[in-house]
Amino acid sequence: MISLESELTNRELDFAELKDKLERQQFTLGGNWDYNQGCFDRRLDGEKQTVWLRIPFEVSHGQIDPDAPQPGTRVVVGTPYVLRHLYNDGDDHDAHLYLLTATVNQFQAPVDPDASVSPEYVTKAKDVLRAVASSFA
Repeated sequence: MISLESELTNRELDFAELKDKLERQQFTLGGNWDYNQGCFDRRLDGEKQTVWLRIPFEVSHGQIDPDAPQPGTRVVVGTPYVLRHLYNDGDDHDAHLYLLTATVNQFQAPVDPDASVSPEYVTKAKDVLRAVASSFA
């Protein structure tokens, strides 16, 4: 994981506006959001989906509802970072099929959830962050 400097860090923004502008820049709301915090993710390596630019946030007023953003919900943007997850390319030979958990645990864990990130992706992430920040200028 590599933290990145951004003009957005520590800025308080309207959640609906942030979501709209980030979605226009190919970000999606990460799956680990809850009503008080979350992150927006953008993959940087195309179909591989192992290198991500993540912009975290915390709710300062209101609650998050991604399907119907609440008017007046405000968030504080955290420090963006680039991360890389390495997965096995083949079958997970250590996987066990458990009838009750198969529908929940259907994906293998990363081999390395914090793998090194090549400089080209760090540069790309910085370029994306500059474009995002300029949309809030």
